[in-house]
Amino acid sequence: MRRIFPRHAAPVTLLLMAALAPLAAYAEIPGNTVKVGVLTDMSGPFADQVGQGSVAAARLAADDFAAESHGLKVEILFADHQNKPDVGTAQARKWVDEDGVAAVVDLPNSAVALGVSSVMRERNRVALASSSATSDMTGKFCSPTTVQWVLDTWALGRSTAGALLKAGGNSWYFLTVDYALGAALERDASAAVVAGGGKVLGAIKQPLGTADFSSALLQAQSSGANVLALANTGTDAINAIKQAGEFGLTRSVKVAALFMQISDVKSVGLEAAQGLLLSEAFYWDLNDSTRAFSTRFGEKMKGRVPTEDQAGVYSATLAYLRAVRDAGTIEGDKVVAQMRAHPINDTLFGAVQIRPDGRAVHAMYLFRVKAPGASKGPWDLYETVATIPGEEAFRPLQEGGCPLVK
Repeated sequence: MRRIFPRHAAPVTLLLMAALAPLAAYAEIPGNTVKVGVLTDMSGPFADQVGQGSVAAARLAADDFAAESHGLKVEILFADHQNKPDVGTAQARKWVDEDGVAAVVDLPNSAVALGVSSVMRERNRVALASSSATSDMTGKFCSPTTVQWVLDTWALGRSTAGALLKAGGNSWYFLTVDYALGAALERDASAAVVAGGGKVLGAIKQPLGTADFSSALLQAQSSGANVLALANTGTDAINAIKQAGEFGLTRSVKVAALFMQISDVKSVGLEAAQGLLLSEAFYWDLNDSTRAFSTRFGEKMKGRVPTEDQAGVYSATLAYLRAVRDAGTIEGDKVVAQMRAHPINDTLFGAVQIRPDGRAVHAMYLFRVKAPGASKGPWDLYETVATIPGEEAFRPLQEGGCPLVK
């Protein structure tokens, strides 16, 4: 016998189907919960750039995703990789294999990031390398399950070198931190210097965490170079700039801070850092959206503003969670494909496009550090010199050597 439904049944049925759709779509997600691990530096030379601020940023992303999650829950974990690749890769394996973590974000220290990217590829989970700078991440070591947000050494070297070459800085000497980041910074900046008609007169490598740069600074001074290039970051860069000032080197040469962030400039102080040119992808005072986010971040971080790395953790995490929701899976290759499928209108980085090599392409900025008298507040440190469109800021897709690029 044929059953007769009342006229209002069709809308009710449609509503029921709509309510059940997310449950069906998320069947591949254990416990209907997406676990994201913030793997960071909590106590080492990058702790101010990332650390607890990166954890706070990831939690803000989870909070904002809750309103649009369609029932998906999010859990944020965190751990300190101690700037040791073996510690970082072991933690990533444990998170994925034992704790069900679907993505690892942050990853300062390029050597750690490259190792974790390999682990996540093996497990088909996602590495969000939002704080790692080596351009090899989207070059010879690119992965279908890795996305590199914020910056890389190609973009940093190209923009800073170009600005200093225009200002007459045509002979360079590098102080290079001796691990993957330093090697990539020196390589990419050197290529930009030579391409622009300049010369590289020498370089000296020093271990991560160097406190005394006196010998290296004397070698740089004796080389006759008119640019002292700092192929390092965090505490190493802070110490190098302070000591260069004590040697009087900053009065006779230009300092190329190839990878400094606002937390580093704050630690150096405007008196010593004024006039420095540096490239970043984010500044808290760029626009209404960056200021609003920075206010929320400051409420969790005792008035501090976010670094570009911490902003990158927020944006990469939120974009990842939306892709998981839309793809209905935590399988890494499928989620990253979903992230690549459409341009991302990001509140902090503007228009973002994820390329086949995993590079998140967005605008970069060239900033000049203000003189003390020009600053109107404790974090009013930069003036914008130039905006670099994404297609100019990052290495052309075909030039990186990524085997995923056809």
